[in-house]
Amino acid sequence: MRSCVFCKMLADEMPASFVYRDVRVSAFLDIQPVNPGHLLVVPNEHVAELGELPVATANAMMEIAQRLAQALRSTQLLCEGVNLFLADGKVAGQEVAHVHLHVIPRSAGDGFGLRFGPEYETLPKRGDLDHIALAIREAMARAQDI
Repeated sequence: MRSCVFCKMLADEMPASFVYRDVRVSAFLDIQPVNPGHLLVVPNEHVAELGELPVATANAMMEIAQRLAQALRSTQLLCEGVNLFLADGKVAGQEVAHVHLHVIPRSAGDGFGLRFGPEYETLPKRGDLDHIALAIREAMARAQDI
């Protein structure tokens, strides 16, 4: 896609600091990192939403993210842990409409974290959870029939 910043990086039309590239996925440093070493793993093919991502590509992204997490821990960078984060959709925080998996090195006191909503402390009733689980199972079965 011509207007996608990640597609332009993948096509070498914009600069990127790549750490990994193969036929399916690539990984490069985030230009607005949470912490030094913050990486993005992206499919080489333009895919805007997670549901459109081929399973083999999703698997490749996770495999590379795992390898990158191990690599981060063995560098001189401050990395006591790693967060993986994927936002799917604008309301979820996806800023670039090209699937991307953040690999974020973490250290104690780095100031980064997830904030939970005001209802987080209120546990749902088991019946409500079961009802939601059923709806999701049914949606998965319908998607498989398509």
